[in-house]
Amino acid sequence: MKIFFAADHAGFEIKNELLNFVKGLGFEVEDCGAYKFNSNDDYPEFVKRAAETVSKNPENKKAIILGGSGQGEAMVANKFDNIRAAEYYGGNLEIVRLSREHNDANVLSLGARFLSLDEAKEAVKLWLETNFSNEEKHKRRIKNIEN
Repeated sequence: MKIFFAADHAGFEIKNELLNFVKGLGFEVEDCGAYKFNSNDDYPEFVKRAAETVSKNPENKKAIILGGSGQGEAMVANKFDNIRAAEYYGGNLEIVRLSREHNDANVLSLGARFLSLDEAKEAVKLWLETNFSNEEKHKRRIKNIEN
């Protein structure tokens, strides 16, 4: 499984830390930008790179994207076929678990201004370790989303 990362200036520092963290968990990682801090950058260009790649091979690739709230980033990612981006910006981690178990989310969008690095690591680890349930009702619902 290869994990693609993308972030704008608001998520830049946490993204760089998460790259190494996820690599340490045994995953192959790729950075889709931003590659340097620029307070005037635009997240759609970075998120597009990650989402397009996952869209072409959603069974073997996932993405973790970051922005100030994670809202816009999730909106961009969800424009692509085969993408189911879930958002997390703190609070109950059940949201993260259910995004994988019930929705087979293949993109996790993090609100970097609302999470500490430790909270982001905890959410990412849970998300990566949680499998889709494969229950028929959830497969049916995902099919409905795709249609």
